[in-house]
Amino acid sequence: MLQQTIDLLPGKKLYFASDFHLGVPTPEASLEREKHVVAWLESIRHDAQAVYLLGDIFDFWFEYRHAIPKGFIRLQGKLAELRDAGIPVHFFTGNHDMWMFDYFPTELGIPIHREPIELQVGAQRLVIGHGDGLGPGETGYKILKKFFNSATCQWLFARIHPNLGMRIAHYWSRRSRISNMKREEKFKGEENEYLFIWCREQEKHTHRQYYIFGHRHLVLDLRVGDDCRYLNLGEWVHHKTYGIYDGQKAELKTFGA
Repeated sequence: MLQQTIDLLPGKKLYFASDFHLGVPTPEASLEREKHVVAWLESIRHDAQAVYLLGDIFDFWFEYRHAIPKGFIRLQGKLAELRDAGIPVHFFTGNHDMWMFDYFPTELGIPIHREPIELQVGAQRLVIGHGDGLGPGETGYKILKKFFNSATCQWLFARIHPNLGMRIAHYWSRRSRISNMKREEKFKGEENEYLFIWCREQEKHTHRQYYIFGHRHLVLDLRVGDDCRYLNLGEWVHHKTYGIYDGQKAELKTFGA
């Protein structure tokens, strides 16, 4: 697992958010959500030492060699402002936007992470990532993810004209669980939460203070063990929740609350 060491400056914080799912369920709803995300990013720029976007920021993303999905310019512009102001931004791919390549690193100076990483902040350790494919279960998805991440699959999709490729993408998005979810997903108990199970297994080998993930679309703050918690960031279609870490404590907050 990749490790990063951070010297958190006095008064500065780390921020985490995931699952904006920009692009669904309608262009109008997506635009309104994008404006909320931009407003949130503006609200934290005064004390953010770094911002971590933990996947499924877009409900679909594929980068052709000379084309990217239309829209989302407000978010890209705000991220460019943060980077120009010297604030690091890190982007983790999720199961909806795994086909990100060099556009964000080249144009915006934002590195792409495809696996969880461990942050060492002082004496504390945090594992962060999107969370898809971790823990038991999801066997079908794990096989599909391996195929989607293959060079063969990406080469084949790149051969599709962008007009048709985006039509296919929009069809997939309309069928996604976030597009068709009338109510938020339900917590089914720690014994059935595969990300929680994964965190508990990790703790048997290496102690960390926090595990922070997205993907589950649930706002969760669960005790994994002594001095160890698992936080799930929820999603922005219903919750507008994010994580904040000040060097001692990580907690979940709701933007606009």
